[in-house]
Amino acid sequence: MVFFGIALVFSRQPTRIVALMALLFSFSIEISQLYHAPWIDAIRATRLGALVLGFGFLWTDLICYSVGIAVGALIDYQLVRSAKR
Repeated sequence: MVFFGIALVFSRQPTRIVALMALLFSFSIEISQLYHAPWIDAIRATRLGALVLGFGFLWTDLICYSVGIAVGALIDYQLVRSAKR
C-alpha cells in the first residue's frame, strides 16, 4: 500500500527510487515504535494513530515491509515495461 501510494504521488520517479522511499517511510514508522513518550502514545491511542504508527516494534514487520515493497516494485516495473512496448 505504501509503495503504490508513493508511486501515485511521485509517478515520474523510477521504480527503484519509489521503492527506496517506501522502504525509508515504512522502516521509519516501525523504528519510531521504539519511542514511547506520553505525547506519541496519546496519538497511538486514537484509531488513526494506531493504524498509522502502530504500537510495538517487531523485526518481522521489517521483513514483511521489504517483501511487500519488492512485490509492489516488481508489479510496477512489469506494468511500466509492458506499457512501453
